[in-house]
Amino acid sequence: MQIHSDQEFDPNSKKLVEQGLQKVLNRLVSTIERDALVRQTTNQLREMLQVDRVVLYYFYSHWEGQVTFESLSSDEFSIIGSTGPDDCFNNEYAALYLAGRIRAIADIELEPIQACHRDFLRNLRVRANLVAPVVIPRGLWGLLVAHHCQAPRQWTSSDIEIIQQGAKTLATAACIENS
Repeated sequence: MQIHSDQEFDPNSKKLVEQGLQKVLNRLVSTIERDALVRQTTNQLREMLQVDRVVLYYFYSHWEGQVTFESLSSDEFSIIGSTGPDDCFNNEYAALYLAGRIRAIADIELEPIQACHRDFLRNLRVRANLVAPVVIPRGLWGLLVAHHCQAPRQWTSSDIEIIQQGAKTLATAACIENS
């Protein structure tokens, strides 16, 4: 019985390996570009809005997600890896964000919101909240969220435009649209 080397057996194997490695490399480059863009966007938003925290809440499954990026005024405000309250974010809220809803809450203690939502925000030490959806062609990719933690805050039309522009920057980037 004669044993053949892989190359003798399949002359295209080297080409297939190279194609596979190129796909992995392209994916890695895209991931690095995406992460750099999200980091830059959250940092710029936090500075422009002068807030304690700006996060990206990324949806990895049907309305399930977590905070995957954050820009902080102080490490004490970190919530990286936090997930949302399962019973609060549902199809109704998802539909509103898919339609482009911007949510500005000046004071979580005075806003008429669900108790689970208020408790969730309290646990994150949020006092004022500004949320913009990142919508890509195939759906709701994530939420850009600005948190003012130390006091209530009246969000201005300029604040809303700034966070909308950040969400648009992310939504139209090829490295995100194709992720």
